[in-house]
Amino acid sequence: MKGVFQCWQCGQMLKDLILPVSRREECTHCHADQHVCKMCVNFEHNHCREDRAEPPLDSEKANFCDYFSPSDHAYQGGYVDKAAQAKAQLAALFGDTEQTHSNSDAKDTLSPAELAEQKLRRLLGGE
Repeated sequence: MKGVFQCWQCGQMLKDLILPVSRREECTHCHADQHVCKMCVNFEHNHCREDRAEPPLDSEKANFCDYFSPSDHAYQGGYVDKAAQAKAQLAALFGDTEQTHSNSDAKDTLSPAELAEQKLRRLLGGE
């Protein structure tokens, strides 16, 4: 039995998802686990409607729930690349703006996040 679903995190179509969904199933685009509370039809408003299910420690991590049933409307939009978001916050912390630097004959543009990371590495003696 196969179904067509969207990844709960990024919205990528999960074509040919074999049911029942394996605990190890993940999105090929963002690598998010798919046998998670947020992908289940029983998950609503940040809690499980199934009274017999054990409350999870993390609703975004794979689990062994026996009551899991994949939802075809789990994707709520708003996927954020957490690494990019963290780098942007680091850049804001240092108050950096985008700059350019020469590397041989080519000019490369560093994003504020990359500049902040570079400064942090220098500060910690990494460069």
